[in-house]
Amino acid sequence: MSKEKKASQFLPEESFQSWKNYSHALSQTFPRLRNRVTARSSENDELMEIKARSGNEMKRTLNWWDLMWFGIGAVIGAGIFVLTGQEAHNAVGPGIILSYAAAGFSAMLSVFCYTEFAVEIPVAGGSFAYLRVELGDFMAFIGAGNIILEYIIGGAAVARSWTGYFATLCNHSPNDFRIHASSLANNYNELDPVAVGILLITGALAVYSTRHTSTFNWIASFVNMFVIVFVIVAGLTKAKASNYTPFLPYGARGIFNAASVLFFAYLGFDAVSTMAEETKNPGRDIPIGLLGSMTICTILYCLMGMTLCLMQKYTDISDDAPFSFAFKQVGWSWAQYIVALGALKGMTTVLLVSNVGQARYLTHIARTHMIPPWFAKVNKRTRTPVNATVVMVLASSVIAFFSSLDILSNLLSISTLFIFMLVAVALLVRRHYVPEQTTTYHRNLLTFFLLTIIGTSIAIATYWAKSSGWVGYVVLVPIWFLATAGLAYFVPQARKPKLWGVPLVPWIPSLSIATNVFLLGSIDRNSFIRFGVWTGVMLIYYFLFGLHASYDTAHMTLDIIHKDDKQAAVKNLEEGEIGMQRM
Repeated sequence: MSKEKKASQFLPEESFQSWKNYSHALSQTFPRLRNRVTARSSENDELMEIKARSGNEMKRTLNWWDLMWFGIGAVIGAGIFVLTGQEAHNAVGPGIILSYAAAGFSAMLSVFCYTEFAVEIPVAGGSFAYLRVELGDFMAFIGAGNIILEYIIGGAAVARSWTGYFATLCNHSPNDFRIHASSLANNYNELDPVAVGILLITGALAVYSTRHTSTFNWIASFVNMFVIVFVIVAGLTKAKASNYTPFLPYGARGIFNAASVLFFAYLGFDAVSTMAEETKNPGRDIPIGLLGSMTICTILYCLMGMTLCLMQKYTDISDDAPFSFAFKQVGWSWAQYIVALGALKGMTTVLLVSNVGQARYLTHIARTHMIPPWFAKVNKRTRTPVNATVVMVLASSVIAFFSSLDILSNLLSISTLFIFMLVAVALLVRRHYVPEQTTTYHRNLLTFFLLTIIGTSIAIATYWAKSSGWVGYVVLVPIWFLATAGLAYFVPQARKPKLWGVPLVPWIPSLSIATNVFLLGSIDRNSFIRFGVWTGVMLIYYFLFGLHASYDTAHMTLDIIHKDDKQAAVKNLEEGEIGMQRM
């Protein structure tokens, strides 16, 4: 096959068929950008026409039990088994239980928003599809870039943590399994082949079958839950109340500094929303699965954090394998192996569910041609998106091979909190705005209140990051409250959920925006710089390729629709003329 033909298959859109076409497309960048900023997808397009671009449909094999265990398997892993020790030791102390509660509260608010969308728009695209429908193509692409970043980095971070507990199980230090490259910069010079290996193994299983992946996941998650209960019960028998003093050695600020990183421990539930396309009864199964798994995880996290800090003084907690080290220090050396084995099982299921979810995100993004449609192909034999799975696993493997956990966890939290904030905004738009039904007056009011909610949330987060005073909160929090109340009382809800809806709208989505932005204000400056670099790279790609490919695809679809409408009109006219002749 010639190079030109291969390229045309990878970039099949009109703009890339010749250099002349591409030059013309680049000259139309700004008009096309205006079109994509204002363009909205419809629910029917997402559910029917766009889904059909994968060639083969995914099997509907999952129920609420599968989803709940997918949620537990996706969430309980590196976060609780590694970051608990890191943040208790360095950022918050015994008050980590409050950090987990704060991060869990923010995550639960986001779960509510995701659940309504997943029930109403049950497609593999998850938050990308939701943003396309409510906020338009361009904002969906910004979300898509962060979704991809979240999954690539998330998989890499968990794989690096997997090495740490694997080393404990083998009575070795994690660095014994890593290759030190002195020529590389710090935090990038500990090469990790074990992390790459576990990513490739879980990726292969995700390619094989969603149904078999689910069965393996809930069995492994059940074993993991047994280990967690063991840690809590056995650990509390070695508890010392004196270890809980001081409770907040780093002050109240440490609670939220730690919560912004520990939010990483709650990641994964969004992967469950991508499985809506493979769920038998989305209206029933998704709310039970998502909300049930998040409630269980939050309770277990708080209990695990409390147990660790009662077993050991926070200054003595290990950063790499805190629970195993804690049992060793209290004289139960044998227990460290049980903990290490449970941690490995937990992190393996996180990687497994992550591989399943990230491939489905990439598949749906490719269906819109924002990235090449080659990624959207569903394998005819396995009925899984093999191309997308393989590429995402390889990308995570490269990152895991080089990058340390602390860099990965902070950058991951930024992209995730940003996406969750956008989904909450999208839900408010969905409830309060329907094109051609909502009046211009109410649309303008909605825009004003939304901008005020987002603006005051950013101002509160900035004030928290820059000042130790309290006057700013007295001014900003009431403004946020009045903006939310104004949205509730002056902008009528234009759409009611058909099957399941978030209660207390607009209060819960507005609070989700505020808490996600607030946690963003606690993340370090260097992580924001890395986030800015990624955003810049993402926008360069969009202006050179993604914009033109999605524009061509959207207009090709419109041309087909108009052609079909024209043919239908001609047919109706001909039938009418025949009818007149017969009369």
